Amino acid sequence: MLEQHSRYPYRNIESRPTYEWPNGSRLAVYISTNIEVFRFGKGKGSAIAPPDQAHSHSIYSFRDYGNRVGFWRLMELFDSLDLPAAHQLNTGVYDMHPDILERIRQRGDEILGHGFTNSDTQEELAEAEERQLIADCTARIKAEEGEAPTGWMSPWLSNTAVTLDLLQEAGYRYSMDWTADDQPIWATTRSGRILLMPYPIENNDNRGLVWYRYTSAEFAEMLVDTFEEMLVQSKNQPLVMPISLHPFLVGRPYRLRQLRAALQHIANHRDDIWLTRPGDICRHVEGLPKGTVVGDDA
Repeated sequence: MLEQHSRYPYRNIESRPTYEWPNGSRLAVYISTNIEVFRFGKGKGSAIAPPDQAHSHSIYSFRDYGNRVGFWRLMELFDSLDLPAAHQLNTGVYDMHPDILERIRQRGDEILGHGFTNSDTQEELAEAEERQLIADCTARIKAEEGEAPTGWMSPWLSNTAVTLDLLQEAGYRYSMDWTADDQPIWATTRSGRILLMPYPIENNDNRGLVWYRYTSAEFAEMLVDTFEEMLVQSKNQPLVMPISLHPFLVGRPYRLRQLRAALQHIANHRDDIWLTRPGDICRHVEGLPKGTVVGDDA
């Protein structure tokens, strides 16, 4: 027998119950940005250069562009198209760039837990250390924002064997670390359940532009093609189209122009879709009849 994780059962997408999103549509679209900070000269590099250059001044500052410029350009874009957003937040941002949080609060966007810095990952932590990381991140966001985040994405999507267990025990209701489906599905933990929110590997500028080396036009075209195809597919079942953006990449002028055209195309269909945030998707799924969602046994 093949080794299995036993977190969620297999059920093909054509065999599942059908439901609708709150506005009667079948396609939910959310945009999330990764607001991250790095240690200077220490820890995991920013993955945009060979390992021997990852801690160079030029590469560190290339990534720093996202918080100094790119984030602000994206906020202007989202405002102009009236798009909601969510933000995976390293809590180190509170100390280094507090004005970013002020801008997020002005928009009423959602904040997710995302560790302290993306120079640190979770996969090699002992259980007690990982529990403390999650607790510290959660406490800082709650102290600053008045409420704890409901969603989590690990730095670099890094996980241990007990990450989902620890998140559920810390009060998190959904995680973005697993990318197996176009619908939210329930995962089993040792103390209950947690929702696995669809998160993109390809509709993700860091993967697409840096790892796969798509051009800006190709990335924008991929977003539009994904949207158009999922809009057709959603006639048969509810789907989630996630878009993941990193300000240091798509916040640059030549990429922003291509991104604007893609998001404008999606925004033009706002009456046919649910433009939302992952936390809102989670709340809706939690209210569905028992047995509707994979992993929620009748």
